[in-house]
Amino acid sequence: MQKRCHCGDIMKMKLRTVIYSGKVEIDNVPVFSCSVCSRSEVLPDVKPDLTGLIAKLGQEPPKQTFLFNECNEWADLLVEASEHRKHTDPYHIEQLTQERINNLLDVHLIAQSLHDEEWIADINKRLSQLSRRSLHT
Repeated sequence: MQKRCHCGDIMKMKLRTVIYSGKVEIDNVPVFSCSVCSRSEVLPDVKPDLTGLIAKLGQEPPKQTFLFNECNEWADLLVEASEHRKHTDPYHIEQLTQERINNLLDVHLIAQSLHDEEWIADINKRLSQLSRRSLHT
């Protein structure tokens, strides 16, 4: 996964650690990085969830570490793909995405049958995260 940088070079996607307020480490954040000008940019698809997490931490958070892929479905898929060394293969990522959507839809049916509104809301959030993602190739 890649995109064109402002300097004209190609930015490649990497899973990075974002440090907030010098105290909080947020691991496995998908970030585009340019090796020429050193510019880094959080994937637009995960930015709302990252900024939401940071907002919840407040101005003076205690020292802590988060795994971003535990609160963002798209980041979780990218972590899974990187474990198989296929995180740059758009076909493999699309396959993983379709499998994850199908699994979430199956679980959604179970949650509905149990009338578990909290579980349904969580699954809807995860599906929403996957639906707003886009592949940059």
